[in-house]
Amino acid sequence: MDGVGSFGAGRTGSTIDPITFAKQPQTIIRVLSWIFSLVVFASIVNEGYVNMGSERLHCIFNKNTDACNYGVFVGLVGLLACSFFFLLDYKFSSISSVKDRKKAVMLEIGFSGFWTFLYFVSFCFLANQWSRTRAEELPLNQGADAARAAIAFSFFSIITWIVPMPTMSVCSGVCAVLRVHALISESVVSCGVCATVRVCPRAPSSCTRDM
Repeated sequence: MDGVGSFGAGRTGSTIDPITFAKQPQTIIRVLSWIFSLVVFASIVNEGYVNMGSERLHCIFNKNTDACNYGVFVGLVGLLACSFFFLLDYKFSSISSVKDRKKAVMLEIGFSGFWTFLYFVSFCFLANQWSRTRAEELPLNQGADAARAAIAFSFFSIITWIVPMPTMSVCSGVCAVLRVHALISESVVSCGVCATVRVCPRAPSSCTRDM
């Protein structure tokens, strides 16, 4: 179909409209993931360590340094990954090779799934260590807000990392559930349900093959 290239992106050389790109659900969710990762990272770095009558700093999560280090790692790498995939989404239509486009899509799917798991571990780990932290370990409730923010936004990040349809816009539940089939079969189709869908499986009633 006119204006639709492999994996649903615009044909090579097509003009990218920044406003249209910014309004896509994929872009909005990517920005939210970036913000949530920043909150997790900044909360622990800025207020995740306290000193109690000594120069030595202790992690606010039950004095478990591994908990703070893990939260910082997941937040920082998530922040950088969001920036990378944001640029990849924006430049996707300029990729001329179908194989390269497929690799980009699979990279996003694989990384998103993996980072969703790491954020799930982060949420469980931080919540567990926070529940074991005694009140006397945090005089005047130091770092409590930062701890709760890191835990809460780790949970929110699970949602924003698992929801996005890599390098495609979300248009319908059917296209979302069956996108893997479309990738495996290498079928490139345009779904009539939504003009911005990137990858959509065969659906005779609503989709037509991109010739």
